[in-house]
Amino acid sequence: MTQNILNKRKIINDPVYGFINIPDDLIFDIIEHPYFQRLRRIKQLGLTHLVYPGALHTRFQHSLGAMHLMQEAITVLKSKGHKIQPIEEQGALIAILLHDIGHGPFSHALENSIIDKLNHEDISLILMHQFNDEFKDKLSLGIDIYNHNYSKNYLSQLVSSQLDMDRLDYLKRDTFFTGVSEGVIGTERIIKMLNVSNDQLVVEEKGIYSLEKFLIARRIMYWQVYLHKTVLSAENMLVKILKRAGILAKKGIEVPATPSLKYLLTNNFSEDEIQNNPDVLSHYTQLDDFDIFTSIKTWVNHKDDILANLSRSLVNRKLFRCEIQSEPFDYFYIEEIKDKIQKKFKINDQELSYFFYSDTTSNYAYNIESDNISILSKSGKMADLIEASDQLDISIQSTVVTKHFICYPKDVDNY
Repeated sequence: MTQNILNKRKIINDPVYGFINIPDDLIFDIIEHPYFQRLRRIKQLGLTHLVYPGALHTRFQHSLGAMHLMQEAITVLKSKGHKIQPIEEQGALIAILLHDIGHGPFSHALENSIIDKLNHEDISLILMHQFNDEFKDKLSLGIDIYNHNYSKNYLSQLVSSQLDMDRLDYLKRDTFFTGVSEGVIGTERIIKMLNVSNDQLVVEEKGIYSLEKFLIARRIMYWQVYLHKTVLSAENMLVKILKRAGILAKKGIEVPATPSLKYLLTNNFSEDEIQNNPDVLSHYTQLDDFDIFTSIKTWVNHKDDILANLSRSLVNRKLFRCEIQSEPFDYFYIEEIKDKIQKKFKINDQELSYFFYSDTTSNYAYNIESDNISILSKSGKMADLIEASDQLDISIQSTVVTKHFICYPKDVDNY
């Protein structure tokens, strides 16, 4: 029995933090579970590797990294006199470890495309309850912390807030794998400055400059990486491919796909069925990036010209042009592009939506209407980060920036 326990106290060599400890048997067994192992096959940044070739890291790596930062944060808080029981620490680690368990293939790129009634947070919670049944209620506290239903609110804030371990890890990790140095943040410094006051997670005032850098880095990463125009183009193409495949499949047209993908493409599920039909979740939890891209490779030669054209373009990285700007696009400019597309591809108005996308994308680094980031002064006074900052107009970071974009095939310019 002793040998069995020791075998589960593993360490994982992470390229970002070095060694990550798996602290106990339960967490080891959760990591070993097929649902969690599936995250090895889901890219953290969807199709961003088509722009930044190094961005091939996975949700598995991110979840372990976020758990590691949670361990570090709890160690810091305990060192400052805050009483956190072992069962509470385990609950917080479970909550952050499983916060992304419901993600589908290519992460955010296909959010609501495969199952459109629920987002990945909803599915994460459903799967957490399944874990809890399987592990005989040992995840109940972790679920309460995840849901912000536990008495110690600051533990929930470490899982989900504007300064949670999720954000700290994905910024640090995404910067590392994309090579975008502007996104580098001082996670160690921020965590060392964490404290608790009135059951609220706070940052000691010595850490304010690291927080300012954190918000600036987050904003830069969104526009330079997450919302990069070529990434927007690729991910919109991916969404349209799945939409077209689903429409064809529901019409009874043969669309070769892996079994689980075919099951989800050919059926429409209500929200109740998604939550209560074990077959739906069984197939969903078998899906990963490989199902999607393997199927898309077979669609390159599909008899449906639209599906084949889009699939071939994505597989060979012949991505649509994406134009992005602060103001709405001129109506006549858009109509001219649409006219060229229809003439070139000989498609009707309904089919045009597969070759021309028009939308907006928004971002802000700090949401002043959400739970704020509080700064704790030496005198014990708490203030919002915006009020406490004297080096930078942080309020600029809370301003929502909305940009308009259009995507369309590049070769229509020569038509």
